[in-house]
Amino acid sequence: MTTSARETVRTTAADSRDSAARSAVGVRRSELAVFLRSRRERITPEQVGLPHGARRRTPGLRREEVAHLSAVGVTWYTWLEQARDIQVSVQVLDALARTLLLDGSERAHLFQLAGAADPSPAACCTGVTPALHQMLRALEPFPASIQNSRYDILAYNRTYARLMGDLEAVPPEDRNCMILVYTNPEWCRSIVHLEETRRLMAAKLRASMAGHLTEPAWKMLVKRLTAESPEFRANWERYEVVDLRTRTKQFLNPYVGFLSLDHTDLWLTRETGARLVTYTPTDDESRERLEKLHALAASDRQG
Repeated sequence: MTTSARETVRTTAADSRDSAARSAVGVRRSELAVFLRSRRERITPEQVGLPHGARRRTPGLRREEVAHLSAVGVTWYTWLEQARDIQVSVQVLDALARTLLLDGSERAHLFQLAGAADPSPAACCTGVTPALHQMLRALEPFPASIQNSRYDILAYNRTYARLMGDLEAVPPEDRNCMILVYTNPEWCRSIVHLEETRRLMAAKLRASMAGHLTEPAWKMLVKRLTAESPEFRANWERYEVVDLRTRTKQFLNPYVGFLSLDHTDLWLTRETGARLVTYTPTDDESRERLEKLHALAASDRQG
């Protein structure tokens, strides 16, 4: 075979691979469009806090309603449902997943069709080994969890799950201390010094974010908090920074009452910010109440 013929064969093979890749992307884009339409049509306006209206003909939500709730342009979202060749960021995918009330499997499917990696802690909890899970259980009745520097709650024991309400009832993608302390009413009612706690946590997040300014998961978290919480916006605009520190915290637990606990962070991997967060009682009364809380959590799990 001549050199010219070999070049022709290689070019033809490369063109064939490119064509196949474009075809696969096109199929995924079409599947994404169908999936979004199907999810949109199953959500009623009442489920997302909108009035139904007497003249509504469209089943489920309208495109403009999904676009508004997700903070994206109507034309852009329409193109997405038309399988147009447009780029979709992970922040937009996250917003669409929450607007369309997707469960864990549906959310994973959405990101897979879009060819994107889901940055939420629910999608990937690396580094939490069976030994760490065993250690969390061994620390009971003391509340303990494993968190990263973005405040994602990667793992926790039964007492921690009941420390500020019912963490098991929170969707996995919302198990982030920043989201919970600024948007979850149950958590907010449980923290005695809520305003101070919010300010300090925002300052700690800003300090931690210095090494993650371009990472989608961090930007997605700040964008969501800014959109959903005026209190976070005000604290974020202070531009305060503080380091993590051991301190005493007080809680009004909905099950056993007032708790005074020392909060301690034990670093597991400095590179990723993973740490073991523990709470130990400062007095005998808090210790007794933690034991009651642990017994309650254990009986709930067995039931």
